[in-house]
Amino acid sequence: MAEIQEIWASYGALAYVLAALWAFFEGETFVLIASALGAATGLVDPWILLVAVWIGSFLGDQTWFSLGRRYGPGVLKRFPNAEAKFQNATGMLDQYGTWFILSFRFLYGIRNVAAAACGLAGFDRKRFMMLNFVAAGVWASSFVAAGWFLGGLIGPQNLFYVIAGSALLLLTVFLYRRFRRRRVVAPAI
Repeated sequence: MAEIQEIWASYGALAYVLAALWAFFEGETFVLIASALGAATGLVDPWILLVAVWIGSFLGDQTWFSLGRRYGPGVLKRFPNAEAKFQNATGMLDQYGTWFILSFRFLYGIRNVAAAACGLAGFDRKRFMMLNFVAAGVWASSFVAAGWFLGGLIGPQNLFYVIAGSALLLLTVFLYRRFRRRRVVAPAI
């Protein structure tokens, strides 16, 4: 924990850039940890962190949207089985477009794919940009606030143990589900 504090104290501005880059791709865990660290130690400014991850998340989804629009049709042609699934997803996007864009970033692991799918589906660029900006702000605010509350609640001395315990729990659940899934798929002898 002391090392993290020293790094943030020494490279504060660079750490905010790292937070923005991390949010460009995904970033929930990093934002929670950085925010909790800020509440527990006072080293992280929550407002700067909020703006950094808001911008990073927004730009990441705009990039994926543009890539989906530009390269998506070629990808669908390569994988004919994906086209039927894409048509189903497009129907949902047509029906729930606004709500989908406002909420997909809260569903772990699909954020980048969902933004690319919106571009591929031909969703209006300006509308996506406006909704994405709002959604990125809600996402950033939610995770910074949750991390800040967590950091203030548990204090700096327990922050490392909570983070390590949570990571261990997630790894255990992941491995259990993976092992269980393989066991179900494996033929019985």
